[in-house]
Amino acid sequence: MNENPTNGNESVSPSTSIQQIGARVNEFHPHLQLLRSEMSKVIIGQNYLIDRLIIGLLADGHILLEGMPGLAKTLAVNTLANCIDAQFNRIQFTPDLLPADVTGTLIYNPKNEEFTVKFGPIFSNFVLADEINRAPAKVQSALLEAMQERQVTIGDKTHYLPDPFLVLATQNPIEQEGTYPLPEAQVDRFMLKVVLSYPKKEEEKAVIRANVQAAGMPKVQQVLTKQHVKDMREVVRTVYLDEKIEQYIVDIVHATRDVRSIGLTEHENHITYGASPRAGINLALAAKTYAFMQNRGFVVPEDIQAIALDVLRHRIGLSYEAEAEEIDVAKLIQKIISRISVP
Repeated sequence: MNENPTNGNESVSPSTSIQQIGARVNEFHPHLQLLRSEMSKVIIGQNYLIDRLIIGLLADGHILLEGMPGLAKTLAVNTLANCIDAQFNRIQFTPDLLPADVTGTLIYNPKNEEFTVKFGPIFSNFVLADEINRAPAKVQSALLEAMQERQVTIGDKTHYLPDPFLVLATQNPIEQEGTYPLPEAQVDRFMLKVVLSYPKKEEEKAVIRANVQAAGMPKVQQVLTKQHVKDMREVVRTVYLDEKIEQYIVDIVHATRDVRSIGLTEHENHITYGASPRAGINLALAAKTYAFMQNRGFVVPEDIQAIALDVLRHRIGLSYEAEAEEIDVAKLIQKIISRISVP
């Protein structure tokens, strides 16, 4: 891949060169580094998580976090919100939660003899949907509709959600009793599904030390405004995506639907459905954001490869046969990507 692409650029206007895009990316890179640095004061040894949260923020996509208890999922989201001049709300999903508990409802005021709107916690810039799979389908549907439409209807009026608006949902992979798994069509609305692992020994020692020191956990400072976020999102959208890279994305997404076409005949009975068209859109946006985070104004194949697993893992359905044979979706995605020709 040419590290300085200048030809075949249909998506960039003549007045906007690769160099100009790069200059804009470089202008905002210090803000990005400041955000990373501030979050790292509290989130120890989870750089992968920090980067994925920032990708979701700048690509304007929601994130599903999956991991064992105590891996700083809630803390990470709270820290991100604290680093930005924005409102944060946490919703603890439980089996008795109602849709109105999330979106809001109409309250009758007998003194005025009229209804007033009581807005729910969804009306926030950052919403942490904690243990989303513990709530029944109606509540999940209310949240996911708000995620997709960026608006909520209460009574006969539509209310727009604030901008930026980012939902970060968590789910525990080991507790199945009393849970309601998200339907495939709703899971597809999350741009990324991030699976967290345990920290390394040295990182865990640093976590213990930070939590038991006399001064307590470090306090983060607000280093970005909502306008900074909006400006960076605009720059991310301008990051150059060559037509060959677009084709690379399409080839990967189509291969998840037909593994025979890339010679993986041994897995044709292991996939019940492949990635949706939304996967291609999200893969392109996430790759642009990843390039932006690397201080580049154009996307290279390595950007696609770096983010593909998080974009695709929740969009591929494995068959009962695959589960019986303990086929790992992550390894399967890596196999698919390894068979696709790199531009």
